[in-house]
Amino acid sequence: MQTIRLRVNDSIFQQLMWFLKRFGKNEIEVISENDEYFSIQEYLKKELEKIENGTAEFISLNQLDEELESTIRKYED
Repeated sequence: MQTIRLRVNDSIFQQLMWFLKRFGKNEIEVISENDEYFSIQEYLKKELEKIENGTAEFISLNQLDEELESTIRKYED
């Protein structure tokens, strides 16, 4: 699947959205660039920078498994 970004004039926005909604969800997914989207993008950018400059902290699969089990136990009851 490909991703494109469009800047659309307000005067045709509704018509474009109507057209895009005619496709199935497995064909086109409209991704809204809202505050949540930008927040996630910024977080991921910072995490990538940490990896690239060697300051990222990693955990082992065993540590991950222990943390997941602990979280599951915490919410099981």
